[in-house]
Amino acid sequence: MATVASGSFDGKLALVTGGTSGIGFGIAEAMLRSGFRVVVTGRDRARGAAAAARLQLLGEAWFVSADAEDDGAIRSSVEEAVGLLGGLDALVNNAGVALIAPLLSTPMAEFDRLIRVNLRAVLAYVQAAQPHLAERRGGVVNIASDAGLRGEQAIGGYSVSKAGLVMMSRLLALDLAPDGVRCNCICPGATLPGMRHIGPIGHPDAGDDPTQWVTPPLGRFGRPEDVASAVLFFLSEESSFCSGAELLIDGALQAGVSE
Repeated sequence: MATVASGSFDGKLALVTGGTSGIGFGIAEAMLRSGFRVVVTGRDRARGAAAAARLQLLGEAWFVSADAEDDGAIRSSVEEAVGLLGGLDALVNNAGVALIAPLLSTPMAEFDRLIRVNLRAVLAYVQAAQPHLAERRGGVVNIASDAGLRGEQAIGGYSVSKAGLVMMSRLLALDLAPDGVRCNCICPGATLPGMRHIGPIGHPDAGDDPTQWVTPPLGRFGRPEDVASAVLFFLSEESSFCSGAELLIDGALQAGVSE
């Protein structure tokens, strides 16, 4: 993958959902360093304010509070972001939740939450952002998971939701193509520091435990900047004929059985 030059997105405008920590925050940092002006969303206002303060050291950045389970909050966050930015060139759908439970053991209320946040919210964000993206022939990047390409029994509902996001990304690429808007999907593997909103039944926000992860064949876990580089590629002119694609970033963990 070619390296996208720093400053190559000067003046571009981006909305990153779930951008106050982890992969989302790393994406926002990389976008600012590349010239984007960025709005990040999240549920926690205090965390959002702290994230915005750190991001503002790199460029023009704002935090907008939004709950991905609330359609009204999604629509209003897009409009607020467009008001702050003056338009929209890029939408990065990164907000997500997980549950540590096999599918058959997953309470229906928890399954509904996984689908609402990981799948339905993405569609709601794209629907709200589409007119603004069309004006500037922008791009959408959806952050799915390696668990959406290969089922992981221990997080069955999450795998189902991310598999749905992979297919949704393909169909959105078709729907958005007449506007000149591209949509691509990134599937990260184990990426430090891990998800904040993951845990067992009864404690769904306990947080990831990287000590339980399997080290990929490349010998290290992923970093937010690994995913951020792919986001920038998909939003750049270097990928101008790329839409409806999935990119797996997992250090060869799914490549096959290693010794």
